[in-house]
Amino acid sequence: MQTPLKIAVVGSGLVGSLLAIYLKRAGHSVHVYDRSPDIRTIQFSGRSINLAMSHRGWRALDDMGLSEEIREMAIPMDKRAIHLVGQPLNYQPYGNEGESIYSISRGLLNRKMVSLAEAEGVEFFFETKVWDVTLADATLHTGETEQGAWDDRGYDMVFGADGAFSRIRHRMQRQNMFNYSQEFLNTGYKELNIPANPDGTHKLDKNSLHIWPRQDFMLIALPNLDGSFTCTLFMPFEGENSFESLKDKDTLKAFFAEYFPSTVDVIPMLVEDFFKNPTSTLVTMKCYPWTYEDKVALIGDASHAIVPFYGHGMNAGFEDITILNQLMGEYGDDWKTIFKEYEKSRKPNADAIAELSYRNFMEMRSKTADAKFLLQKKIEKRFSEKYPEKWLPLYSRVTFSYRPYSEALAIGDRQKAIMDEVMLMHDIDKKWDSAEVDNKILELLDTP
Repeated sequence: MQTPLKIAVVGSGLVGSLLAIYLKRAGHSVHVYDRSPDIRTIQFSGRSINLAMSHRGWRALDDMGLSEEIREMAIPMDKRAIHLVGQPLNYQPYGNEGESIYSISRGLLNRKMVSLAEAEGVEFFFETKVWDVTLADATLHTGETEQGAWDDRGYDMVFGADGAFSRIRHRMQRQNMFNYSQEFLNTGYKELNIPANPDGTHKLDKNSLHIWPRQDFMLIALPNLDGSFTCTLFMPFEGENSFESLKDKDTLKAFFAEYFPSTVDVIPMLVEDFFKNPTSTLVTMKCYPWTYEDKVALIGDASHAIVPFYGHGMNAGFEDITILNQLMGEYGDDWKTIFKEYEKSRKPNADAIAELSYRNFMEMRSKTADAKFLLQKKIEKRFSEKYPEKWLPLYSRVTFSYRPYSEALAIGDRQKAIMDEVMLMHDIDKKWDSAEVDNKILELLDTP
């Protein structure tokens, strides 16, 4: 337990709610502010990408004894299911036997996390707009409008967990020597839905993350507990085969019939959902520093928003909390040191998972359908099973381990250079599972 402080968390999303539980358990008085209504009272749909919980996320829940009840909301996915036009369904395992990522509805999980935090004694202030913060004394400024009268709410400490367009970070950006960048993909996304069968079962294999890769665009589907799938269409905003090009229902139906024929019978509300649900943007945001003295800190998307293609936005945010908690245990009440060590530890790893997430976007939309890429993955999987101490595939290092993201990026780059050479071997498609290939990889691993 630390010396009790009065702490405000701005943002009642997944990271804000879990952080509030950690801080409350450490003995602090915790208030959570959010400009939106209580998520438990509203319908949550239209702009969601289902979550893919993996080792890092589960660890943060395990440390608070929360994972068991969250697992009841999760569906294990042990493989990708690749849907190609005119070809059989192709399955690609994510890891070794027994290793899975878990599909969870963002809305369901967020509701649960808020209720768990309330049960701990955390106090929530919904529909309360935080417009600014005074960094020097951790005072929040709230009000109905940005130009109207504000109320001052004083705290010992403030955490900004208010997402990629954080108001807390907005204030920190106006400091001297604050670095900030944001980059939008020219690809957006739109939520669609595959409903359950009449008997409540899933229309597709429920233990797979389904991908329809089409080079410049793709469709994915993740299972829900009620038998449905949350689908996400990723496409360029403009140009051929873009959101701009799908302007009416006939064009939309013809597009899906050509590029996603296997979905025609399973997405009955395609037209309604497509034109009702918003087209959302994808942004990578980087900044530094993440803290101010021992008063204010950014966490989760407020400090490192990433694109969703590794499924690690939430996992990385939860890992922020894990590392912060470890430092709280190590340094006690020395919050200045806690904050400095926290940002120093997490910044390189946040940058690494941002890069990895962008690269996985390229892999998912095109390479998962490429025969040479699939052969390379088979070689890597075979070699890692034979020499597990010498080779852990990049995806497993990111998703099924707790090793730093920055280490995964560096080792992944070295592994890619090795595999690029291996794939140039004569008749590699015929001798991919031979001792010759094994020896080539071993030789390259031993080369400085």
